[in-house]
Amino acid sequence: MMAYTQALFSAGIIFTVLLAVAALYCLLFSRNLIRILIGLELLTKSVTLLIALAGHITGHMALAQTMIITLIVIEVVVIAVAAGIVIGAQRHNQSLDVRMLRNLKG
Repeated sequence: MMAYTQALFSAGIIFTVLLAVAALYCLLFSRNLIRILIGLELLTKSVTLLIALAGHITGHMALAQTMIITLIVIEVVVIAVAAGIVIGAQRHNQSLDVRMLRNLKG
């Protein structure tokens, strides 16, 4: 049973780190607003996976589940507001390029 837990922990950590690296790449090196939103979504999913993994390993799954539900609710609100901002910026600039946001005033 201990080998199963260790293998689960190792695989979970590796997958979480890879997901976080992909998310950070989308956030830092992309100039498209939709890709940035996808990167933000990937980053929150990696945090969710890490919380679930930590809850399983420590035996506090109930606490981990409540934290995950809270994170999902916050994530939905942030993504909805960010998507609204992206839609407004696209209508104003006719582009999803981040560099075009410098032209906004007001």
